[in-house]
Amino acid sequence: MTSHACLIHNGESIRRDDLPVVTFDDFRADLLRHVATGARVAAWFGVPSTADTVRMVCVLAHDATGQLSLLSTDVRHQYPSLTPACPQVHLFERAFFERWKIRPEGHPWLKPVRFPSQQDGQARAPCLDPYHISGSAVHEVAVGPVHAGIIEPGHFRFQCHGETVHHLEISLGYQHRGIERALRGGPDKRTRRLMETASGDASIGHTLAYAHIMEALCDTPAPPGAGMIRGIALELERLACHTGDLGALSADVGYLPTASFCGRLRGDFLNMTALLCGNRFGRGLVCPGGVDFDLDHTRIDGLRDRLETTFHDTKQAIQLLWETPSVMARFEHTGVLSAQTARELGLVGPACRACGIEQDVRYNFPLGMYAMRHIPVSVCKSGDVFGRAYVRWLEIQRACDLIRAVTDTPATGVHKIDIGPVGGNRIAVSLVEAWRGEVCHVAVTDAAGRFLAYEITDPSFHNWHGLAIALRDEEISDFPLCNKSFNLSYGGHDL
Repeated sequence: MTSHACLIHNGESIRRDDLPVVTFDDFRADLLRHVATGARVAAWFGVPSTADTVRMVCVLAHDATGQLSLLSTDVRHQYPSLTPACPQVHLFERAFFERWKIRPEGHPWLKPVRFPSQQDGQARAPCLDPYHISGSAVHEVAVGPVHAGIIEPGHFRFQCHGETVHHLEISLGYQHRGIERALRGGPDKRTRRLMETASGDASIGHTLAYAHIMEALCDTPAPPGAGMIRGIALELERLACHTGDLGALSADVGYLPTASFCGRLRGDFLNMTALLCGNRFGRGLVCPGGVDFDLDHTRIDGLRDRLETTFHDTKQAIQLLWETPSVMARFEHTGVLSAQTARELGLVGPACRACGIEQDVRYNFPLGMYAMRHIPVSVCKSGDVFGRAYVRWLEIQRACDLIRAVTDTPATGVHKIDIGPVGGNRIAVSLVEAWRGEVCHVAVTDAAGRFLAYEITDPSFHNWHGLAIALRDEEISDFPLCNKSFNLSYGGHDL
């Protein structure tokens, strides 16, 4: 059967005219066929077409071949929902309806994703109309949106029978900042700053995806030296966040030795990022065309010395987890997800790899430093809290190995170039393996090279529903542990 998909590589752009617009029936048939053969939906968004139609665009990621494909069709008023046949698009269709008011007929749960619904003329809170289970001894437990401590807002509603969770409904949208709306009409001076704060603890991941978009639209790749520094910064971000997560998981089960050590060690990894650019979160480092800070030999030597010392302490702290029976008793067989469920939901990142799925942008769609340095995919087949924790430990070790390798023979020379004017009437796609998983940015420009649309898909957008499914038939007391094992972003979802 003929495919109407338009192929593109990661970090490339095509002319908008090269993207075929097909009938919805062909769009549906192509999407379902590609997903059935292993493709994933990486992004789904709309662009104004005519006065009463919207061009629906879907980005599919083919991990086996390292290619991306684009599908598009024009829709107006309504279309038959694809969610019953392809569950991983359920949230994309809800977000599309929320943005364009084009109804996916037959969608099983068309509820607001990020902000109040105005369908009946009355503003509604994002958590309106929760799912209910009725029966003897069934009760509800509502948590949030205001939580204890310093944490972003989100509403969690548990349908329980005794202590057993039958259903968890997660309602977000309280952090909606209108970032994608603010990006339209760019790029401008504030665009880079918006990217750095799309999800604050993944500043490098999102800003790197934006830099790839700009370089693709200008058909100007960044120099190798910049690719090395970008890669080091991305791996340091991964090291800091994974170390912090393992410490937080330790605290959730009351194991204080690892929790205490990892809290300090996370700060040590953040300070290494500050060594690169003066900011612990890497803000101000990555830019279109390269990086704004070079890495001289003195700082390389300092980075390597700090890395070795910190990794030695990190290894000792984390090894305690696997050697402590009381910790393993809480980690193992808690919050289990099967590989089949992970694929059906379209999960990404450590949550996906913990189910035994070999999926990693650095391996499947490599750019920059990763195109020149092989990095194995860290997997664990258990699909539980232990699996999600152990994948983090594997990635910590391999991130350190990668930084050691690239700093042994560092790329020298130019670290930033002028990328020139942005190409008009183009579409660019960028994937980056941030520490939570796959970040996908898609830009569509008008004739003047301005952003007609800019779509950001944070890994949390894919994975929040995975947390809800992992809680089914678990004790409600396991929620904090399961939640931390995913450690998803509210802000990254609520863009």
